[in-house]
This record gives sequence, C-alpha cells and structure tokens, in this order.
Amino acid sequence: MGGGSVKDVQSKKELHEVVHGGAPVAVHFWASWCEASKHMDQLFSHLSTDFPHAHFLRVEAEEQPEISEAYSVSAVPFFVFFKDGKTFDTLEGADPSSLANKVAKVAGSIHPGEAASPASLGMAAGAAVLETVKELAKENDSSKAKGQVQPGLGAPLEKRLQQLIDSNPVMLFMKGTPEEPKCGFSQKVVDILKKEKVKFGTFDILSDMEVRDGLKKFSNWPTYPQLYCKGELLGGCDIAIAMHESGELQQVFKDHGVDTTDETKVTESGNAKGGISKSTDLSTNLTSRLESLVNSSPVMLFMKGKPEEPKCGFSRKVVDILRQENVNFESFDILSDEEVRQGLKVYSNWSSYPQLYIKGELIGGSDIVLEMQKSGELKKTLHEKGILPRENLQDRLKKLVASSPVMLFMKGTPDAPRCGFSSKVVGALRDEGVSFGSFDILSDEEVRQGLKTFSNWPTFPQLYYKGELIGGSDIVMELRNNGELKSTLSE
Repeated sequence: MGGGSVKDVQSKKELHEVVHGGAPVAVHFWASWCEASKHMDQLFSHLSTDFPHAHFLRVEAEEQPEISEAYSVSAVPFFVFFKDGKTFDTLEGADPSSLANKVAKVAGSIHPGEAASPASLGMAAGAAVLETVKELAKENDSSKAKGQVQPGLGAPLEKRLQQLIDSNPVMLFMKGTPEEPKCGFSQKVVDILKKEKVKFGTFDILSDMEVRDGLKKFSNWPTYPQLYCKGELLGGCDIAIAMHESGELQQVFKDHGVDTTDETKVTESGNAKGGISKSTDLSTNLTSRLESLVNSSPVMLFMKGKPEEPKCGFSRKVVDILRQENVNFESFDILSDEEVRQGLKVYSNWSSYPQLYIKGELIGGSDIVLEMQKSGELKKTLHEKGILPRENLQDRLKKLVASSPVMLFMKGTPDAPRCGFSSKVVGALRDEGVSFGSFDILSDEEVRQGLKTFSNWPTFPQLYYKGELIGGSDIVMELRNNGELKSTLSE
C-alpha cells in the first residue's frame, strides 16, 4: 500500500498489523450518511498523495463496531493518528486545517527541515483544505436553514424516532433481539441490562433500514447498539460496560425511577441520596481540591465532556437548560480526571453525573434541574442567590401566567391535587382533552398572595387562557356544563 491511496480496513487484525508495521498511520472513521465525512474523506485522499510514506486507512464506523468501540468513536468524522505503533493523536469533527496539521505532524514534512504545517503541504492538499472549508460552510448553512429538523431527516421520521426512543423508560436499539442478538456488542448490553435487573424495551435495527440510518443522524452516534434512558442517549457498548462496572448505571436507573424486575432490590437500595456529606473516606488533599472546584464558579457543572461537546444526553440536557436560562457557568469534564470523578460522588453523596452546584451547594442531576426549570424554582433560586438580577413580583407573575396558553394555578399538582376545587378543574380540563400548564401555589407563598392582587380574584384555583383570567372552579364547571369550556380555551 502507500503511494497515495486510502485503503478500507476490514478487521481489527488488519488495522493492528498496519499500525505495528513501523510507518506512520492515519485512520478516518466515517459513515456513508454523514455529509461532513464525505467532504473530509476527499481531503484525506489528497493528503495521502502528499505523504506517500504514511498509511491512510478508512473505517466505516458502523460496519466495524469492534474497531469503533476500541477507539471510543462516538461521532463521525473521527481520525486517529499512530506513530511507532502507538496512538499519537486524535481529531473529532470536520476541521480541515487541523486534519492537515495533524497528518503533517505524524507523517513528518515532505522535505526534511521544513515546518510540518499546511503551508508546507503540496498543492493537492493546500487547495483541498480551502475547498473542504467552503463545502462544509455550505453544508452548515443549508442545515441551519432547515430549522430544528435534523439534516436529512424528515419531520415524520424524526417524530417516529422520538416516539420509539420514548416508548420505554430504558430503550435499547440493537442488532437482533434480546433472545437472539446478531452482534457481540448488542449481546453484551443485553447481558448488562439483565444483570442490572431493569425492564427494558428493544428495537431490532436490522429489521428497518429507515430507523437504522435515521437514528444515527438523530443521535449523532454512528454505531449500534444505542442505549437510552428516559429519552436521553447514554451511549454504546463501551460506555454501558464502564457505567455498569462503576455502579453508575445502577444509580442512573435509580435516579430516574426506572422499574426493576426484582422488587426486593428496590427496597434494599432505597436509601437517601441527597445533600453534601463530608466523608472521612476522602484524603484531606482531595477534599480540599474538590471544595475549590465546586466553589470555583458561582454556577459549576460537573459533566461528561464539555458544553460544546457533551458526551452524554443527561449532561447535554443540563447545558441546554442553563443556556435557556441565560446563566454563565463553568464546567469540569469528569471523564478527564478519574480522581475527581470518583471522589466527587463521595463528597456530594450523589453517585451519578451530571452534578450542578450553585454557590457551592449541590442542586442535583438532570432530572432535578429539569423539574426545577419547569416549576420556575430554578429561576427563583438563581435570582435568590444573586446569579440572575432579582425579578420583581409583578414581572414574575406575568411570566408565570403566560408560561402556557392554558395555565392553572392550583393547590397541589394535577396528579395529586390538594383540594376538591382544584381536583374538579383538573378533571374538567382532562375530560375535554385540553393540555395545560400548572403551578402549585402551596409551594410559593409569594406567588400565592401576589396572584390574588394581580388577578383581583381572592381564591384558588385560578384558570388563565392566553394571559387572561377565565375564573375559578365555579366558572370552569359552568362553562363545561354548557359545553363551552373547550371552545373558550381555543379561541
């Protein structure tokens, strides 16, 4: 091989032989469905012409899951560079200049004594770098123009994928079925889920090419199996194994209220998990390091990956929430430091990630942060702690009233009303098939008293439509009995 060609690798053994052959090696993990992969692959071919003494290999990420798992490929395009039989560098994402630089570094400049950078590359690659940058920019613009639908996915397929992902609290997209897995990685994850004693649903991606190709784009994860918990991607086989072995997978399932198949196990592990408990198991040095990390920013997020590149769906969710709330925050990638990753679980008495801290106090993981955002408690906490400028009550009430087209201020929650009048209104709205937002006025004395003045209505519940007060329980029941409730709430 060599002399300016890119070779497709068919097995882990073949890759191993080339890597240990002595010459520098560059490997491109790609996927046929990913446009950025195709553009980067053209540049990769040009670079192979400029560096005839290096080996340029290509791996179809999903067709070769064993190789992809071995190098922790979680998105494409992805490049691994080898020198003297060892991994020398990696590159994730479509970055033409970085690819040219890294190839030049690993393969050495064409002429001895010259700087190894794109400037020293031959004409083939020099022009190709610029061409690829232009192509990728075009690609980005066209995908932005398509709005929220993932590039290349139609709205019906996107909806179908979301429904499949949400069809079970724990959902595994695999090759084959749990009784008959069609690949070793799928088999491993099925075994892990059985050991964790959780109930899970599965989908055989070999049975549906549309789902198989679409889900890779939807999740930005190029291989199978893919494991989801409560709609969030946890990852593939290697991540599932690592989380299982560290006890983190069990904790994620517990934190998200996932049913187990062994009820006795649930009661045994029903211990409290919240709050900071300074543990004697940590060395003074580590405790002091964790303390300073937790307090290094008013809002501090310990997550998998970085905000620009979260490495798990739960971390991505908290990053999105903080951005929606316009909060400045710092983060720490717990995958980069095993001592912090394990130590913080003990320090905070909270055994999964992400973990969000505000002013040195643990708020919780993704479920709690999402719940707090929905109820308005997150914004309130951020105001109280001085992270966001304090909102006056009038502005806060206006926002709450407008937070859903149909908004019910009630005692308790729709699933557990705390008074008969609130219960009646919830029943009436549900009978009419009206979707609505709600706020538990027992959870916030300021809102409870303030809303009476704001609406000039002294009792609860209070129902609003598009920011206007409809009335209390009596009026709602009268509208329902006259057959006018649904039409009033959809004018």
